[in-house]
This record gives sequence, C-alpha cells and structure tokens, in this order.
Amino acid sequence: MALHPLAQHFAGVADAYERGRRDYAPAVIGAIGAELGLAPGAPVLDLGAGTGKLTRALLAGGYDVVAVEPLDALREVLATSVGAERVRAGVAEAIPLDDASVDAVTVGDAFHWFDRPAALAEIRRVLRPGGGLALLSSVPDWSGASWAHELGTLMERLRPEHPHFDGPPWRESVRVAGGFDELREIRVTTNQPAQPERMADLLSSMSWVAAMPEEQRRATLEQVAAIVAAGETPDEFPVHVIIGLARRR
Repeated sequence: MALHPLAQHFAGVADAYERGRRDYAPAVIGAIGAELGLAPGAPVLDLGAGTGKLTRALLAGGYDVVAVEPLDALREVLATSVGAERVRAGVAEAIPLDDASVDAVTVGDAFHWFDRPAALAEIRRVLRPGGGLALLSSVPDWSGASWAHELGTLMERLRPEHPHFDGPPWRESVRVAGGFDELREIRVTTNQPAQPERMADLLSSMSWVAAMPEEQRRATLEQVAAIVAAGETPDEFPVHVIIGLARRR
C-alpha cells in the first residue's frame, strides 16, 4: 500500500525527527498498561513506530515489543536503538504479524496517516480477543514561552490543509470500523525540559515542513530559530499526551 505523499518526506528528516520529537514519559506507559490491563512482558505491537520513541518507552516499561515502520530511514534508526530482531517493515493496512498475536497495539502520533478502515481491520486481526488499542497524540504546551504566540501564528500560516489531521475524530473511525468497544480517552501530562535549541528540529520533523522546497525550508527553520532565540523560554514545558483507548471484542 502506497504511503501518503507527505508521509514519505519523513525519510529525509530521520535525524531531526529523533532529536526534535519528545520522549514518552514513564507515566504514559504506566497509564496504558493500567487502562488496558497489560501484564509484565505482554506482547505489544507499536505500529507506525518512526524512530522508536514509543517503542523504547514500552520496552523500558517491561513489555515484549515488536515495532512496524514502513520507511527505511526511520526503520534504520529504530533498529539501532531497539535491535533489528524487534523491527518489521510494513504498513498499518497490511501488518506483518500473525492473527491474534499481541495483547495491545499502540500508535504514537501516526493514526492520522492510516487508511483507517483498512488499518483498523488489520489491528483487530492481530489483537487477541479482549486486547487493547491505544492511540496517542502528543500536544506540547508552549504557552509559558514569550515566543509561543508568534511561533504558533507562523506555523498556522504556513501549514497546508491536511485532510488526515482534519478528518473525523478517532472515536468515530473506530466505532464505524466495528469490532471494538469500551472507547474512552484519557490525558497524561508531564513536565519535560524545554530544550529551545531543538525547536527547529521539531519543526523540521513535521511532514509539511520537510516537504517544502529546500530554500523555503531553510528560511523557515532560520526564522523559527530566530523567534525562539529572541524570546524567553521557561526551564520546562508541560507535554500533554491524549490517549484514545479501545478494546477488541
């Protein structure tokens, strides 16, 4: 299955993706385990794993994780950090795992890229009866920084229409797909070091920035760095992780 053209641009920014994207706090993994009733060592699929931010956190939480990622460049970083034996090439719409082989499927900031009906059918296939689905969305809170409004305005002006982000809520997609129940949503908020020097990396790891012509991308990232450098940044930022949860019937 072909990837969305914007998603393919992640291959060119794997290093920036790894530097700029936030790690998942242990509290996030603890919440997933508690909500889904996962036992220590439970088999978990991390789908659309990227460079392994969520995969590594799940491993640290004591789960037996296999990670599926379609892009070679991201998968190379992933394999280096978690071991090639845990990594599979594949897409959400054709998961390279056996039927009823995992207790949980996690998706970190990637569900919007999927062909949702096809992906949810595959997720249901690989989940054991009663297994859980956790869809994570990370929302950094920059409101404590003096540059937050200016940077947010710049991003809003430059960001193109994104039909995946602007599509139906996850609950609606899961409900329409069928085969899941106990749909609910929780929020886990933790504080993390602000690291203002990594803001340009974070922006450059976004698909629509990576897709810009080289000159425009360079100018945009220089503008981001200048905005942040000229303002004041707190020592820490809150990071909100919204977790959509469902259980396979």
